[in-house]
Amino acid sequence: MRLAAPGRLGGCSPAPPSWSPCLSTPSSRRLASALLSLTLLGTPALAQAPKSAAKGPDTSRAEASRLASAFLGDTPLLSDLQSLVDEVGGRATGSPSNLRSVDWALARFREAGVEARKEPFQMPGLWLERSASASVRGTGVGFSPRIAAMPFSTATPKGGMTAPLLDAGTGSEKDFQSLGEKAKGAFLLVDQPELKNVDDLFREYAESTGIEQRAFASGAAGVVYVGSRPNNTLYRHNVSVGMRNTRPMMVMERDGALRAQRLLRAGKTLTLTADIDIQSGPAYESYNVIGEIRGSTRPDEVVVLGAHLDSWDLGTGALDNGANVSMLIDVARQMKRLGIKPARTIRFALWNGEEQGMHGSAGYVKSHEAELDKHVMAASFDIGCGRINGFFTGGRPELPPLVDRALEPVKGLGPFTQVDAPIVGTDNFDFMLHGVANLVANQEPALYGPNYHARSDEMDKCDPQQLRLNAAITGALAYGFAQMDAKLPRQSRAQLEDLMRTTDLGQQMKNFNVWEDWTTGKRGRKGGAVTGTETR
Repeated sequence: MRLAAPGRLGGCSPAPPSWSPCLSTPSSRRLASALLSLTLLGTPALAQAPKSAAKGPDTSRAEASRLASAFLGDTPLLSDLQSLVDEVGGRATGSPSNLRSVDWALARFREAGVEARKEPFQMPGLWLERSASASVRGTGVGFSPRIAAMPFSTATPKGGMTAPLLDAGTGSEKDFQSLGEKAKGAFLLVDQPELKNVDDLFREYAESTGIEQRAFASGAAGVVYVGSRPNNTLYRHNVSVGMRNTRPMMVMERDGALRAQRLLRAGKTLTLTADIDIQSGPAYESYNVIGEIRGSTRPDEVVVLGAHLDSWDLGTGALDNGANVSMLIDVARQMKRLGIKPARTIRFALWNGEEQGMHGSAGYVKSHEAELDKHVMAASFDIGCGRINGFFTGGRPELPPLVDRALEPVKGLGPFTQVDAPIVGTDNFDFMLHGVANLVANQEPALYGPNYHARSDEMDKCDPQQLRLNAAITGALAYGFAQMDAKLPRQSRAQLEDLMRTTDLGQQMKNFNVWEDWTTGKRGRKGGAVTGTETR
């Protein structure tokens, strides 16, 4: 995930238990079963409704409950996650491991009896870090802190690039005014407080665009961020201007960066030599993986559930976003195993290119544009393993009641609160720009923030019990939207422009370097006005 809208995630859940291939303890199994059973009180016979029963409201509710119950038993969900993160590993789009992950996902769907295919789309360019190192030097001083290149950093000349290292404070306008002409041609060390939660992560994203604009305008050689993660953990943030960047950009491990900062503030003159080797190239073809359960009575109407398959490469991408990839595969697997036949077609989309600009889902929307009027809903799952406590519903007031209806069979796993606000930073985005009703799972952050895009994003950060419960919630959502009669029409471009005027959507788009894509027509709906709610 490239990040959600500021200040809208739920509260934190406790640290997860030690990793286990099943629900953590007998007592936690009983608790989860008890929560789920709250949804079946008064209708126990419905839980055993025959697969061939007519799909009236009671039978549909029973099938949704039967599906949800399946995830509290022994399924391959957790072994799939372990295989993806430990065997395939980090999956940066354009890397050999990312191509392996495509084959891995196709195999998982097909082994479950789910029809699956890979769909090509175009990535605008290749960016992968081969290596990155640095050394700080001054009179009587020399050390080599670890660095990570920011995505879309340029490479340095072979042997490295040396420039003065200057203290740029927090990168504020006042700090740049103080630096004046000295900033030109220098590496600028920008301070960041230690990141402790997701709110801190939002702040980093909100501030980095302005910091980098000021640095570029000053003629700086590049930016060096003081690492915000504890224990010298390295991580990646995209450069705010994406592939248009023309400078070396990096994150330096926290202790080394603070050492350099103290020396500078004590009056030492320092230089930084950065040696960054980047594999870059022109546009190329990548692939999404689409698993599909075809609708039984309305097959031309489509419900999309998506999670991005790619990850950054410092860790193995368990929280971001292997957990949700494995979850969606298991939802498809259990629907197939139980013989559940939804009225509408459900597509389980595993996107690529998300971390570098949400390109895989944009490619899907482009290639399926003629079908979008028949896309009932597109949901994205992309905030790790924390409890799903509701959904962002995109500033469409007709949508929260439909989500509530879909989640009714699993209300015992709630409470669920829908946040009716648009959100940028994950794969709902291009569906939203084309007017399709879209959702993003709102999850409790748990361990997501400090491990975001970091070396520490590993298997042990995911709570296996909660992941299973999230699968139950997701299964109910998918089945509910596949069965319900209501269908929201696509919004017109005029309606989308109104949404941008009345919410912070436009500012979010600017922060994520996608505003120009909208204004130039590269992304988003071109025209056509539709209003109201259709009901069959």
